[in-house]
Amino acid sequence: MTMVNRAKKKKKRRKKNYLLRLIVLIAAVAGLYFLLSSSLFDVQKIKVESNHYYTKEQIISKAEAKTGQNIFAIKTEKMKTLLLEDPYMKNVRIKRSLPGTIIIYIEERKEVAAVLYASTFIIIDGDGLVLRKSDTDPKLTLLAGMTIKSMEAGKLLEIEETSALAETLKILETMEKAELYFKKIDISNPVIKAYIYDQLICQGTSENILESMASEGLKRVLIGLYTNGIERGIINIGSDNYFSFNPKVE
Repeated sequence: MTMVNRAKKKKKRRKKNYLLRLIVLIAAVAGLYFLLSSSLFDVQKIKVESNHYYTKEQIISKAEAKTGQNIFAIKTEKMKTLLLEDPYMKNVRIKRSLPGTIIIYIEERKEVAAVLYASTFIIIDGDGLVLRKSDTDPKLTLLAGMTIKSMEAGKLLEIEETSALAETLKILETMEKAELYFKKIDISNPVIKAYIYDQLICQGTSENILESMASEGLKRVLIGLYTNGIERGIINIGSDNYFSFNPKVE
């Protein structure tokens, strides 16, 4: 056999091997496609985790998530986008768990205060973002003395007293950490009034109020008043944890 014939036969064998490999590859891809598109990978369960404000059913409805669809055909980014349109959604993560479970992880914004506008309550979170409007009292700290410019859901509350709102949000954050609760905070004057009860008021600058809460000085004063059955009066808060008490409320 000549060198030319050997080369031709070798070339033919290579072509056969390439063709065989191509057929095997196509068959494997086709098999994988039919496997992944089979009912084995249909969504059977949808889980929702870390939700508080909304129910599992509400989250699933908002995401337009449905069982029965192929898990790989589910558009998780679309689901995420739909959920993030809601002001309460701070962060959303969606995971496929084979063979047939979709898991929706939710981080919700928390209601921290309400601003009364006419007869409507504007509910905001700790960043001052408007979450919703309500005609009923949400039983949150009421913020008073603000001049509202814009109150669109999903956007930051816009008021004329911008710096005062920022300081009040710090007070709300510290209030929770200090395990205290103010029924109302009035920022209409430079001296802030924070109401424990309708007739028991803490007043001072935002800096002094923040300092008194962080040091637990205000908490000790309030415990002393509670112990003595005092639920009426004005607690004046100065710098360096200075307190004075006036039993008269104007």
